[in-house]
Amino acid sequence: MSTTHTSAQTADQPTESTASKADRLAAFLREEAADGETYFKAKFISDDVGLSPKEIGALIVQLQDSVQDLEIEKWSYTGATTWRVSTA
Repeated sequence: MSTTHTSAQTADQPTESTASKADRLAAFLREEAADGETYFKAKFISDDVGLSPKEIGALIVQLQDSVQDLEIEKWSYTGATTWRVSTA
Protein backbone atom coordinates (compact mmCIF):
# COMPACT_ATOMS: atom_id res chain seq x y z
CA MET A 1 0.00 0.00 0.00
CA SER A 2 1.41 3.35 -1.03
CA THR A 3 1.33 6.30 1.34
CA THR A 4 2.43 8.90 -1.17
CA HIS A 5 0.55 12.14 -0.65
CA THR A 6 2.63 14.48 -2.77
CA SER A 7 -0.17 15.53 -5.11
CA ALA A 8 -2.53 16.24 -2.21
CA GLN A 9 0.16 18.16 -0.35
CA THR A 10 1.00 20.39 -3.30
CA ALA A 11 -2.68 21.01 -4.00
CA ASP A 12 -3.17 22.20 -0.41
CA GLN A 13 -0.30 24.71 -0.52
CA PRO A 14 -1.57 28.24 -0.96
CA THR A 15 -0.59 29.99 -4.17
CA GLU A 16 -0.27 33.73 -4.41
CA SER A 17 -3.01 35.33 -6.46
CA THR A 18 -2.29 37.32 -9.58
CA ALA A 19 -3.88 40.35 -7.91
CA SER A 20 -1.47 40.28 -4.97
CA LYS A 21 1.50 39.83 -7.34
CA ALA A 22 0.26 42.83 -9.34
CA ASP A 23 -0.16 44.84 -6.13
CA ARG A 24 3.40 43.97 -5.08
CA LEU A 25 4.79 44.98 -8.48
CA ALA A 26 2.77 48.23 -8.50
CA ALA A 27 4.03 49.12 -5.01
CA PHE A 28 7.62 48.49 -6.12
CA LEU A 29 7.15 50.66 -9.21
CA ARG A 30 5.56 53.48 -7.17
CA GLU A 31 8.55 53.47 -4.84
CA GLU A 32 11.05 53.46 -7.72
CA ALA A 33 9.23 56.24 -9.59
CA ALA A 34 8.63 58.41 -6.52
CA ASP A 35 11.36 60.87 -7.56
CA GLY A 36 10.03 61.26 -11.10
CA GLU A 37 10.65 58.33 -13.40
CA THR A 38 12.48 55.04 -13.64
CA TYR A 39 13.48 52.67 -16.41
CA PHE A 40 13.80 48.93 -15.95
CA LYS A 41 14.01 45.53 -17.56
CA ALA A 42 12.05 42.75 -15.89
CA LYS A 43 15.08 40.47 -15.62
CA PHE A 44 16.90 43.07 -13.51
CA ILE A 45 14.12 43.67 -10.96
CA SER A 46 12.82 40.11 -10.66
CA ASP A 47 14.81 39.35 -7.49
CA ASP A 48 13.75 42.65 -5.88
CA VAL A 49 10.08 41.99 -6.57
CA GLY A 50 10.16 38.23 -6.00
CA LEU A 51 8.62 37.45 -9.39
CA SER A 52 10.01 35.85 -12.52
CA PRO A 53 10.75 38.09 -15.51
CA LYS A 54 7.94 36.31 -17.36
CA GLU A 55 5.46 37.11 -14.54
CA ILE A 56 6.59 40.74 -14.50
CA GLY A 57 6.15 41.00 -18.27
CA ALA A 58 2.59 39.69 -18.07
CA LEU A 59 1.66 41.82 -15.07
CA ILE A 60 3.15 45.07 -16.36
CA VAL A 61 0.87 44.95 -19.39
CA GLN A 62 -2.14 44.60 -17.07
CA LEU A 63 -0.89 47.43 -14.85
CA GLN A 64 -0.65 49.80 -17.83
CA ASP A 65 -4.45 50.01 -17.94
CA SER A 66 -5.37 49.39 -14.32
CA VAL A 67 -3.04 51.61 -12.27
CA GLN A 68 -4.12 55.24 -12.54
CA ASP A 69 -1.31 56.84 -10.53
CA LEU A 70 1.50 55.47 -12.73
CA GLU A 71 2.31 56.03 -16.38
CA ILE A 72 3.79 52.81 -17.75
CA GLU A 73 5.06 52.57 -21.30
CA LYS A 74 7.26 50.32 -23.39
CA TRP A 75 10.38 52.38 -23.93
CA SER A 76 12.69 50.25 -26.06
CA TYR A 77 13.76 46.71 -26.84
CA THR A 78 17.38 45.59 -26.74
CA GLY A 79 17.54 41.96 -25.67
CA ALA A 80 14.49 42.54 -23.48
CA THR A 81 11.81 45.19 -23.15
CA THR A 82 12.81 48.32 -21.28
CA TRP A 83 9.87 49.92 -19.48
CA ARG A 84 9.53 53.55 -18.46
CA VAL A 85 7.49 54.27 -15.35
CA SER A 86 6.61 57.68 -13.96
CA THR A 87 4.06 59.07 -11.57
CA ALA A 88 0.90 60.32 -13.24
